[in-house]
Amino acid sequence: MAKLQDILYGVKLLSIHGSRELDVPSLAFDSRKVQEGGMFVAVKGLQSDGHDFISNAIAKGARSVLCGKMPDEITEGVTYVLTDDTTQALGVVASNFYQNPSRKLKLVGLTGTNGKTTSATLLFELFVQLGYTVGLISTVENKIGQEVLPSNFTTPDAIALNELLSKMVEAGCTHAFMEVSSHALVQGRVAGIQFAGGVFTNITHDHLDYHQTFDAYIAAKKLLFDGLHKEAFALVNGDDKRGAIMLQNCKAGHHTFSIKCMSDFKGKIIHNTLQGIEMELNGTFVWFRLIGAFNAYNLLGVFATAVLLGEEPQQVLTHLSEAKGARGRFEYIPNTSQVLAIVDYAHTPDALDNVLQTIMELRTQNEQLITVVGCGGDRDRTKRPKMASIAHHFSDKVILTSDNPRSEDPEAILDEMFAGIPKSGQRKVMRIVDRKEAIRTACNLAGPQDIILVAGKGHETYQEIKGVKYPFDDKEILIEMLNVR
Repeated sequence: MAKLQDILYGVKLLSIHGSRELDVPSLAFDSRKVQEGGMFVAVKGLQSDGHDFISNAIAKGARSVLCGKMPDEITEGVTYVLTDDTTQALGVVASNFYQNPSRKLKLVGLTGTNGKTTSATLLFELFVQLGYTVGLISTVENKIGQEVLPSNFTTPDAIALNELLSKMVEAGCTHAFMEVSSHALVQGRVAGIQFAGGVFTNITHDHLDYHQTFDAYIAAKKLLFDGLHKEAFALVNGDDKRGAIMLQNCKAGHHTFSIKCMSDFKGKIIHNTLQGIEMELNGTFVWFRLIGAFNAYNLLGVFATAVLLGEEPQQVLTHLSEAKGARGRFEYIPNTSQVLAIVDYAHTPDALDNVLQTIMELRTQNEQLITVVGCGGDRDRTKRPKMASIAHHFSDKVILTSDNPRSEDPEAILDEMFAGIPKSGQRKVMRIVDRKEAIRTACNLAGPQDIILVAGKGHETYQEIKGVKYPFDDKEILIEMLNVR
């Protein structure tokens, strides 16, 4: 329960019609979720405009409405708060309602195209090992200490996010690490959130179905750094030329990590094998269990973040040397067939290229590499031929299949992917719409020591087809297929 006048602190108010002294027991931006006496925030979304549902919200019991335009009909006894941006206002109001939990934690936001989940997970596990009670908000799962909560979005909506952070504070969490998606930044889901630090991993073409242009995608990521306060830190990948863009006009302390150029936190890959990776970090040699150059960047960024949060470097490296990666990120699948089976979330051209480059660097060339890959429906179509081309370039055999087709025709998606295959290489490419059958075929084609990469879905345990999510787990299917041969 909070006072209306208190939760409006920091909101850019145009006018208020009604009493400011109301008690507000709850918040909602979905009129169907309004509770008696609660506040309804009318937010304009992609599919609908909350302003069209103000009367529905009042009928459900809303006694205050935060809106960007006054409705035609005014209901007596309801307070209407007018602001110029209800999306941003929702975040501020939600933070105030839950007593600004982000200010009671050392909260670090991680953004970028690739590496967010692995980095956030590594930071969570590291700080647990360092003796802290920690929170995690990620694509795979949310955690409050050791309590695991389901994750429906990379970054929750403003109300759910502040409720989650509030629970972390109540549970005694001192630190929290969260993935911050470009969608969340543009949609104001982190408005009102105070970060102790922001981390930029990298940026490549993705989500152009939503952002339309690459420049708009970059600008969306930059919003995280634009919002950092001067006591916070901004840590960016110095080997990505857009890292410097993130730091432009950023009030926080500027820091960089890199492998290829000079930086505050410098790394060097000494040995890269299927058993792990040896690196030199700021003059110290360390062996890690994770694999691949992309994980070298993740480890370096995590090390830098921990040091910027005040942790002792040697202790950090000791714990990181034992760390495992996130579920569905270059994850080995144990089996009795002596096949090297890997599941990875790679669903962008750059991510797929990184994974396959890593496999190519580590393989002996005496085994065949079979790649199973698809592209999601209702998403950026420009990456479909690119991903098929990358898979074809590195693999001995390629099986194009469904990812999450959503509302699209799976065959049409495969048509667009297949367009990226040169005619000279079409004989080594198969099209199998049924993803389970595609994985089964890859397992049947693989012999001992061969490599199977199943890319695109990683940790996901469902497949979305025509609005329905069916149980589906690449890892479980690989285990089933390879252990019964």
